[in-house]
Amino acid sequence: MKNVALITGASSGIGKELARIHAERGGDLIIVARRREKLAELKEELEQRHQVKVMTVAKDLSVPDSAKALYFEVREAEVQVEYLINNAGFGLRGKFHELSWERQQQMIDLNMVALTELMHLFLPEMVKRNSGKILNTSSTASFMPGPLQAIYFATKAYVTFLSNAIAEELHDTNITVTNLMPGATETEFAKTADMERTGLFEKAFSARSVAEDGYDAMMKGKLDVVSGLTFSQNLMMKAIPFTPKKMVLKQIRQMQEVN
Repeated sequence: MKNVALITGASSGIGKELARIHAERGGDLIIVARRREKLAELKEELEQRHQVKVMTVAKDLSVPDSAKALYFEVREAEVQVEYLINNAGFGLRGKFHELSWERQQQMIDLNMVALTELMHLFLPEMVKRNSGKILNTSSTASFMPGPLQAIYFATKAYVTFLSNAIAEELHDTNITVTNLMPGATETEFAKTADMERTGLFEKAFSARSVAEDGYDAMMKGKLDVVSGLTFSQNLMMKAIPFTPKKMVLKQIRQMQEVN
């Protein structure tokens, strides 16, 4: 396999579109997600349309030690990963004290722990050969606290700051770390997070457009890329640092309440 991108959360949404984009450009793939049948369908599509090689790994990365198991599976296959795309993640809407702790723990383990561990496992090999690119899917949620999605917003703030910090640590190498911050996007995220009937998802952008922005930014080695925001949402983001925090918290809560 050559020019390989490893993409987590590849069975749907942004991850699936990232896989399609990489295949369109002639790159081979390792696609990772929980749903084996969805991965098989995507593998068949990409191999037939673009004559690339696709390795599938059905794995739930919210399970402890699953990231390490994935890494060793890739090593055993003797595949060199040039692009590490950490896209897997999910959200939950509701009050922190009312939501299941088990489900929130899974969110922390997937959104933060697995992403961090995969970077820690694959980066030494990239540094040794002095080549590679990392794309982490964060969120515009990382700009602010998120009442009614407290844990999700916090995990994405972690992803953004971690990505930026590691990017600077690698300033004297040819390796880049890009942080993709989508707004509301047409994926399975809204359904999983119970966000479909909220104001936040009244105008969602296509997964394809967000994936293109993220992939192109990764290839250019950009630090951050924001995608999938309306004009008014862009204005709101720019106003956040100058707006009283209590007002921001109230606005975010109202946007996430069911209409």
